Amino acid sequence: MPLVALTGGIASGKSTIAHRLAEYGAVVIDADQIVRDVQSPGGPVLAEIAERFGDAVLREDGSLDRAALGALVFGDGDRLAQLNAIVHPAVRAESQRRFTAALEADADAVVVYDVPLLVEARVDDPWDLIVVAHAPAELRARRLVELRGLTEAAAAARLASQTHDAQRLAVADVVIDTSGDLDETLAQTDALWRRLVAPGVVAD
Repeated sequence: MPLVALTGGIASGKSTIAHRLAEYGAVVIDADQIVRDVQSPGGPVLAEIAERFGDAVLREDGSLDRAALGALVFGDGDRLAQLNAIVHPAVRAESQRRFTAALEADADAVVVYDVPLLVEARVDDPWDLIVVAHAPAELRARRLVELRGLTEAAAAARLASQTHDAQRLAVADVVIDTSGDLDETLAQTDALWRRLVAPGVVAD
């Protein structure tokens, strides 16, 4: 079972790659979804977040107000570090549980962990391959404004809150350049899939 880490900065096209690999049959485990799951109402993670950042980060129904929390932590390194110290251990435990379940269900499965914060939190895990989706920061900022409706200032803050591109690229076994059109990204992803399913070549 190849265990692949797929990472990239915000608006890097990582989700497009993950979706393509899932179409081929990969078991894609989404770190962002795990974050949402562990932050669900009634759990210890959300309670600790509310204790640290105040009830203003909660909605009336007791769920997490992600926009309010994001406004507090993006652009503030200390607060972001405090949030990560609460969330990362729970995400690590849950992701490992899902990796194990995928292996038990199919020993030959290709498992892809779609994880934005690989460099920040998971780079030393025993991955068979680290794949980085990459596009220049200027292009990603434009995507955030044009496709997600962020202001230029908000887009810049999101990019600034993440690790530098050079740090992601330094740990990559494979880089998929997403600065071109969709067909170019998919062609690179198709080549990655052929590598993943070819016997004995994942770590080459």
